[in-house]
Amino acid sequence: MVTDANKKLIEHVINVFETGTPEGKYNQITILADGKDRSRQITYGRSQTTEQGNLAKLIEMYILNNGVYAEQFSKYIDKIGKLPLTDNKTFKDLLRAAATEDEIMRATQDEFFGLAYYVPAFDFFSKNGFDLPLSMLVIYDSYIHSGSILRLLRKRFGEYPPAKGGDEKKWITSYVDVRHQWLKYHSNPIVQRTTYRTQCFKEQINLDNWMLDQLPVMANGTAVSA
Repeated sequence: MVTDANKKLIEHVINVFETGTPEGKYNQITILADGKDRSRQITYGRSQTTEQGNLAKLIEMYILNNGVYAEQFSKYIDKIGKLPLTDNKTFKDLLRAAATEDEIMRATQDEFFGLAYYVPAFDFFSKNGFDLPLSMLVIYDSYIHSGSILRLLRKRFGEYPPAKGGDEKKWITSYVDVRHQWLKYHSNPIVQRTTYRTQCFKEQINLDNWMLDQLPVMANGTAVSA
């Protein structure tokens, strides 16, 4: 069972992976060549959503929430994800200002990362019969980092999920192992450098920390506690 305290810890670990701090950096912008055909794109916010992914959804939510900068953002809503904005200083300054100065943007980000990533991850977790907090951390990380539990990785091991009679710990351990190898030998060097995520999970599995009650959890060198 995943408690509210587990959920907060899980979110803090992911925030460390994405922005280096447990609380997350709501105003952080990173430009990475990890878009379509390795194009450059903006990643933004507490747990980092991408320009070619869900950034437009976040901004739409912020506008609907009547954020202080809603009017300024409205001129960009039809461009995000369609026209590159990586070199648009005005837009990037607007993103930073909204998260730095407007509590509505920070609250919107909390709501957005929950709805766009945590809820779908928890749906997969529940429907497939998972129960352990570490399993939820592994699954949520995949939704944040890769958008889902990738089918190409799921095909690389034979363990059934718990809902189909499989062993939960064996499934998660196998998934972490194949995902670690996939990241390590990925064709994109940017992706290769993210093995700290799966290394963290390997360490927690080795510690038998399935309940995430052995604290702190070391996430890429940062100690994360409840």
